[in-house]
Order: sequence, then C-alpha cells, then structure tokens
Amino acid sequence: MVQNNKEEVPFAHYVQAFAALDPAAAVERCQVPFDAESGWFSLQLLGKDCQIHWPDYQIRGEEGCLALTSLPAQTFLLRYLLEGKAVASGGTWKTFREMPWGEMYIQPYTGRCLTRAAFTFGTRTKQFAAACQAMGAKRLPHGDCAFELPVLDNYAMQIIVWEGDDEFPPSAQLLYSDNFASGFAAEDRVVAGDLLITAIKAKMNEEMRA
Repeated sequence: MVQNNKEEVPFAHYVQAFAALDPAAAVERCQVPFDAESGWFSLQLLGKDCQIHWPDYQIRGEEGCLALTSLPAQTFLLRYLLEGKAVASGGTWKTFREMPWGEMYIQPYTGRCLTRAAFTFGTRTKQFAAACQAMGAKRLPHGDCAFELPVLDNYAMQIIVWEGDDEFPPSAQLLYSDNFASGFAAEDRVVAGDLLITAIKAKMNEEMRA
C-alpha cells in the first residue's frame, strides 16, 4: 500500500522509467561511471558516494548518504539519469530566479527553500557553521555565515544566511553554479535546494547529539 502519495507515486514512476533506460545513452549524456558487467551507476550526492543498479533499481552508498534514507533524494538521482546532463560550469553563480522558469516557480521555491533555510539556520548560525564544516563545505565571506557545497558531480551550491535581530527576521539566499541553468529542469533545482537544506539540518542534529 502506498503510504505517501506525494513521494512514493513519483518515485515508482521513475523506477519504472529507469528500467527502460539505455545506460549507454545516460553515460554519454550525464558523464557518470557505469559498470556494464555489474550494472551499477556511480554518482556523488552532497559529497557522498552512492551507486544505483540498473535495470532492477537498487541503491547503496557510503554511510551518511542522504539518498539511502530519502525518497526525494532517490527520485532526484533517477531524474538526473533519465533527463539530466553533464554541463561544464562557467565559474559564475545564479539565483533561482535568474535561471529559466525561475520566475514561474519562485513562490513555491521561496517557501520550500529560502524561508526554510532562513528560519532553520538563521537562528542557529554557530550550529549551521559546524554542520557545514563537518560536511567538508568551503566557507565563504558572505552574509553572516555562508558555505559552498557540491550537490551532484560538477554541480555546486552556495548557501548564505543572515541572522535576525529585533527589527528584521533571519534571511537566506541560495546560489547555484551556472551550469544548473541548462543541466536541470526548474523543479529539480527546487529539489536540489531542498535536499541541501535537509542534509545540513540532519548534520546539525547529528552534531548536537554527539
């Protein structure tokens, strides 16, 4: 029985599509390693190695890989293999709004990513910084606290947080490496931001329990 239609129905659809995937075409388009003998694709999500088996979907990876426990993360990886493509970065950064279809998706993106990041991290910047550093993120001289993290292969994101005060609430901005504009659909860029926030929040909780 499907327990979570919002996550499980799309996931099941992409698992079915993945079974019909031409792995050679995916390798050429996404530039990801594929072992034709064993059937495993190799990717790196948020700095953690993971492998996806074709044609019968299975996933495995190193400890702490978000995709091992998150259906949205698994769907994100499946969509990349099915529809994404490897694009070289030009070394610049873009806001979500600056990329194709960004204006159309800006309202759900703002709530799901920017507001969530602001109120999750803007009131706990020390814990946020400790979590990002534990994830191997690169510290940046922006805002009150900012870091750069790899998302998937050659795609990276920057997360910038400003603390709130008596007059202004906390705020946040996410920047995408410019290749996101042509390598991912707008809805996948939303998911990328959401997954980044989820991973940092999980690391924060883990560090607090340690």
